[in-house]
Amino acid sequence: MKILDRYITKTLLIYTLVVLVVWLGVYGFFNFLAELSSVGQENYTSLSAMKYIALQMPETAYKHASPVILLGCVLGMGYLATTSQLLILRVSGLSIFRLTLLTARIALMFVFVLIVIGELFAPMASEMAEKSRAKDLGHSLASQSQQGFWIKEGDNYIHVKKNFDGNSFSGVTLIQTNDKNEVEAVITSDSAHFNGDSLALGNTDIFSIDSSSNFDIISYKRRNAYSQSVSFDQDLIDSLR
Repeated sequence: MKILDRYITKTLLIYTLVVLVVWLGVYGFFNFLAELSSVGQENYTSLSAMKYIALQMPETAYKHASPVILLGCVLGMGYLATTSQLLILRVSGLSIFRLTLLTARIALMFVFVLIVIGELFAPMASEMAEKSRAKDLGHSLASQSQQGFWIKEGDNYIHVKKNFDGNSFSGVTLIQTNDKNEVEAVITSDSAHFNGDSLALGNTDIFSIDSSSNFDIISYKRRNAYSQSVSFDQDLIDSLR
């Protein structure tokens, strides 16, 4: 009976692993196609895109654990049934309860392994993926903490004190510099909303600095709304929550 148990376990393991590999391969392929639009920007190459996708694989496996395990066990049992091996096993005295128990054991084993991967390795790998992608695209992260984060966006520096849900921020400061790295303006706002390609700031204070003369001249304006175009994407913002 132990030989039969090992054989069934081996069959279900193989089919579940095959389903997992195919599943990740399909997701990786379509994610790579989505990343092609960013290839060529700054230092972001095809190799960078593949590295980014590979580091996201643990999180993808964790998120899709349920359908992968279910499909793997179903295909494994289907293989045993179509080749009449399941009938032979039943004739040999293997009960339906025993088959169910073996299938549940394999499923629980995969669940445990994927939970460990999802809780321990996936967050670190995803963070590495986002930081590596941001660096290659020229989005330098200066710092990150529970209180907020800094992003270097071209010649601008953006500081957010509070990232609520990846779209709504509070305590936003935008520092604009020129090609000589001299500060030209400081823009502050109590709130901002990320629209995918721009930051919409409300109740904005704008401090402009004119250094063309011998003395720096600071002027002040207040606007009810201000918009700033950005090139970083939603994935980067979500990784900073």
